[in-house]
Amino acid sequence: MARVVVDVMPKPEILDVQGQAVTRALDRIGVSGVSGVRQGKHFELEVSDGIDDETLHRLAGSLLANPVIEDWTVTRL
Repeated sequence: MARVVVDVMPKPEILDVQGQAVTRALDRIGVSGVSGVRQGKHFELEVSDGIDDETLHRLAGSLLANPVIEDWTVTRL
């Protein structure tokens, strides 16, 4: 079995409302020095060694991410 990490983030041109809310909340609780937050998703998968990288990227793009508004990276550990 192999361990795979898929990180999904909003594309840079997409407004990240959740990240903006976190940024404002940090300011309200007195944390300074953070000028921006982008919030994404992190997935950890255990897959058989026979699954190739192309299949993993296709899986991520069709099931874990919305390719219209999100970018993703797939990393084998």
